Amino acid sequence: MTKTAAPGEVLPFQNPHAVRDDARDNNLERAIGHEVRTLRKKLGITGADLASATGISLGMLSKIENGNTSPSLTTLQSLAQALGVQVTAFFRRFEEQHDAVHVKAGEGVELERRGTRAGHQYNLLGHIGNNTAGVVVEPYLITLTTGSDVFPTFQHEGLEFLYMLEGEVQYRHGDRLYPMTPGDSLYFDADAPHGPEVLVKLPARFLSIICYPEKTRGRR
Repeated sequence: MTKTAAPGEVLPFQNPHAVRDDARDNNLERAIGHEVRTLRKKLGITGADLASATGISLGMLSKIENGNTSPSLTTLQSLAQALGVQVTAFFRRFEEQHDAVHVKAGEGVELERRGTRAGHQYNLLGHIGNNTAGVVVEPYLITLTTGSDVFPTFQHEGLEFLYMLEGEVQYRHGDRLYPMTPGDSLYFDADAPHGPEVLVKLPARFLSIICYPEKTRGRR
């Protein structure tokens, strides 16, 4: 059953405005502590086990994992040996690069997608390749003009979100047609056949945001 939010209701999903505790202070101590805790849990050992294996007190280990102290190189070497990693593994999070793409109005990359027909314009608004999320997100601005051919249906892996900006179309998803006018949105499993089937009022413009696991890239 689909859960729909009532007016003013907040669904119990991830808060997009929350700031992760480990990101409030992007410092080296927090980065090291996060990696120590992550590696320890991955091995399925307790804090007491790791403290015993390294000769570090449990209290000190807790401070390290919480980013409240700066461990010495000797301590890091002991932790690395006990966790079966190189010392450099603890600095991975601190050195991670987080990219952003800023596209000015009218500067999106115009391209052709598989099945593109006459009168269909696709502008890719941004792309980040390798990223910490492990997903690929493709935001498109799609414009259909008065000379547009009948739209083909697409079918690919992942999820897709549409937001109608201008014009009016009837958008097919599976065996259903959805009337789309400015301000309407549609969110769906992209593995079902989909695409604008009836071009009611042109020109039409809408945002199409496609999201799929990074491992499936190149199979669409």
